[in-house]
Amino acid sequence: MQSDGQNNDGGGDAAVLDALAATSAEFGVPLLDLSAFDHASIPSGLLDEEIIRRYRVLPLRRRGGRLSIAIADPADLAQLDEIKFHAGTDIEGVLVQRAALGVAIERYCAGKGDRELAELADDDTHQVAASFGTSERAVDEAPIVKYVHDVLADAVAAGASDIHFEPYENAYRIRIRVNGILREASRPPPSVGPRLAARLKVMSDLDVTERRVPQDGRIKFSLASGGAHDTVDFRVSSLPTMHGEKMVLRILDQSSARLDVDELGMEDDQRDRYLGALDQPQGMILVTGPTGSGKTVSLYAGLKRLNNEQRNIATAEDPVEINIEGINQVQVNSRVGLDFATALRAFLRQDPDVVMVGEIRDRDTADTAVKAAQTGHLVLSTLHTNSAAATLGRLRAMGVPAFNVATSVTLIVAQRLARVLCPACRRPFPLSAEVLLDEGFGEGDVDAGIETFDAFDDGCHRCDHGYKGRTGIYEVVALTPALQRLILDDASALELAAAARTSGFIDLRRAGLSKVKRGITSLREINRVTARGES
Repeated sequence: MQSDGQNNDGGGDAAVLDALAATSAEFGVPLLDLSAFDHASIPSGLLDEEIIRRYRVLPLRRRGGRLSIAIADPADLAQLDEIKFHAGTDIEGVLVQRAALGVAIERYCAGKGDRELAELADDDTHQVAASFGTSERAVDEAPIVKYVHDVLADAVAAGASDIHFEPYENAYRIRIRVNGILREASRPPPSVGPRLAARLKVMSDLDVTERRVPQDGRIKFSLASGGAHDTVDFRVSSLPTMHGEKMVLRILDQSSARLDVDELGMEDDQRDRYLGALDQPQGMILVTGPTGSGKTVSLYAGLKRLNNEQRNIATAEDPVEINIEGINQVQVNSRVGLDFATALRAFLRQDPDVVMVGEIRDRDTADTAVKAAQTGHLVLSTLHTNSAAATLGRLRAMGVPAFNVATSVTLIVAQRLARVLCPACRRPFPLSAEVLLDEGFGEGDVDAGIETFDAFDDGCHRCDHGYKGRTGIYEVVALTPALQRLILDDASALELAAAARTSGFIDLRRAGLSKVKRGITSLREINRVTARGES
């Protein structure tokens, strides 16, 4: 399957140029060949990088009171008005090829970063190190401090979930994870790597002098922007590597705790099953999937639904990522003997109605969770398995008796996260009936006609490379009497999955294809996060 649908025989380029010329004439906008433009002549400071990346435009020159900018869509008048507001001056659009504009933007922003990095390289190491112990003003004025601030602010603005600071023998790389995909953000000189790590450790109250062992900390970062993200929390992890300390920052999105079950992306029947299990006074709800699949968000959505003055709710988490008013949250600390099982046993002496355990990792935690679910408490937790059916086998492999599994577990949710196509620039991507059937669509759907879409790889000013945000893909299994009997008979995961389908169970693959059929995501994306026949 081609990823971009472009014609590479040379005729495609001529067609693109003809279309550009027609658009230029229609809107009265001058046309420019960016490949022949002297990028070095662009003055710095004409537009903020955040504005350039958000609106996918490039400042070219300022003449008198007018700023010329390269654009790919002259029809978007609202965008031009917004840029005019941010620029504080009149603007003139110059039409360019969209693909060339994307390359030029990256080149310009990389050059801007290079100029800032040159300041870092020229800065005296001892002067910056000394500033860590001096006045707040001195710290704020240090180039390394400004650079770290900009990296963190840019990552938040890009909607990143993680930032990686990575030292290598002859290079240093900063990457951010956006919509689940890592991409390079900057390459500072390797010589500044130790100072970047030191600055991050100072911000997170870690021991700057200890570089031999991993450390964990937390940063509360002020953007001072007056916007929706005035303060952002980061979870910080350091790791000693062959060539220095690697630092990874997880951006803790407080909005995750405000999501409702209706906003998770479940199919209607799946949502009803989840809500039904949450309404039960006792039992165990297990959410399963790989790291980064949104399990915690699904649990928080359930807790949000349960959180009221009539319920006593306690959670054991490692770590506590998001603070929730009205819920008693405990940070486990195995170094002092406070593990998940210990916290759970303590909860049971605190008159709980609902308990959440961050993860069931061992037999002790599993047995304690089962006991809680069997004695009048609602228990929510996670497991690392690939499917709902495999979760039951995982509990049995931990040593939990089949009877306890069958009588305590009420619902299993397996999930993945898939990127959502940008509605502004997604493009039709027709597929043959043979391909659709091979990918798992039903004959009835194919005969009725399925309109499929794909991402526009360059994206637009509203999105990130054709995608905007993520949605959940789920399979939700409620334990029926038939499934309970199979568990007692030690049935395999395949037998359990087959039995679940008879009660309307939708597996991960079919849930993903449903979102492809509705134009929410692309088949390419569903193939990335699920496998054919996955269940």
